[in-house]
Amino acid sequence: MPENKPTIAIVGGGISGVVLAIALIRRGLGVQVYEQAHAFGEIGAGVAFSPNAIRSMQACSPDIYDAFERVVTHNQWPSKKNIWFDFQDGYAKDSKVGEEKLLFSLENDYGANSVHRADFLAEIVKLVPEGVTHFKKHLDTIEQPTGEGKVTLRFHDGTTAEADAVIGCDGIKARTRAWMLGDEHPGAAPVYTHKYAYRGLIPMDRAVEALGDDNAKNGKMHLGKNGHILTFPVQHGEVMNVVAFKTNDNDWPDPTRMTLPAKKEQACEDFKDFGPTIRKIIDMLDSDLDCWAIFDTGDHPMPAYNKGRVCVIGDAAHATSPHHGAGAGICIEDAAVMADLLADPSVHKAGIKGFEAAFQAFSDCRKERTQWLVQSSRRTGDLYEWRADGVGEDAEKIHQECKERNDRIWNAQVDVMVKEAKQSLATILKV
Repeated sequence: MPENKPTIAIVGGGISGVVLAIALIRRGLGVQVYEQAHAFGEIGAGVAFSPNAIRSMQACSPDIYDAFERVVTHNQWPSKKNIWFDFQDGYAKDSKVGEEKLLFSLENDYGANSVHRADFLAEIVKLVPEGVTHFKKHLDTIEQPTGEGKVTLRFHDGTTAEADAVIGCDGIKARTRAWMLGDEHPGAAPVYTHKYAYRGLIPMDRAVEALGDDNAKNGKMHLGKNGHILTFPVQHGEVMNVVAFKTNDNDWPDPTRMTLPAKKEQACEDFKDFGPTIRKIIDMLDSDLDCWAIFDTGDHPMPAYNKGRVCVIGDAAHATSPHHGAGAGICIEDAAVMADLLADPSVHKAGIKGFEAAFQAFSDCRKERTQWLVQSSRRTGDLYEWRADGVGEDAEKIHQECKERNDRIWNAQVDVMVKEAKQSLATILKV
């Protein structure tokens, strides 16, 4: 790297922003992170990382993978080490509690693995040097010169910052995306998918007593009509995590808030037609729950992830519903590709045009896969809920399509993605 190394501003200090910052710092680039909260933090509960994501962690920095290993929870039975989820009939009324019919299982080289978002973030922020992160920086706008000169970020508190390039990692409600598209553009804000989810945690001893050892300690996907529930162990097996999804045609009551308080009675009503195992799981939840609206960017995908020396990655570019369990992993794929592009010597040799070329190459090489994921996740949610056209309740068809879609995610190789992106970069720069 040149002695006066360029600076890259990252907007957003969630998982994607921090992972990208670490990857860039490990490659010798100058980075500053601007986070609107007063401290690092993640909302949400469990997040899973599939094989492609784990390979991407290792590509970004082995330290990130080591942090993941410290907080990860797997299926608790050694015999289910490689099982992602067992898919069970959660709708049959005649099955006993904990004795649902097994429809099929999906497995991969890493099986099920889950971390609490906040726990994982708390581990990886230890890898970010002092002085890199600036809190309470709510982005208002970006000013990009037509020629030479720095890009200026203007924040809500009246302060500014300058950088040679800007990368938006500011999530599903990204201000960077809105700036790139224009505030009135239909893609500036995410859209409601007409699915929502209740989240809860059940102490593992209670779950085992009620559901049996297998159902409590290993990942289960309970399928049903217009709803599905997934359960899996977290906190190194001390707790069973519950996420109960429901679909209806109603609008979300408050589009300014993606999470609303709910009562257990509402969940009981939503799942009253499901089988006894599902009703038992709902009954074990706390009286007060959080209800999470499922939004994504599927209705109005971005035509490009770059605009000059500004680019977006992760949820800021392609927020997805969670039905593949792949959203966070795809963000880490983005970070791995972006880091290697920006570390390429040709980028720094070309100056401003180098950043523009790197961002163009990133957009060109990442759009197809990431926007496919958004649409595939929607389809997969409907497969789980017997709503998918041409499939319905046919378990064998659900199995086959889920396997094909997940294999496309899981089997992707980060080194191949990086190679493709660098070839694109060379073509753009004509080197």
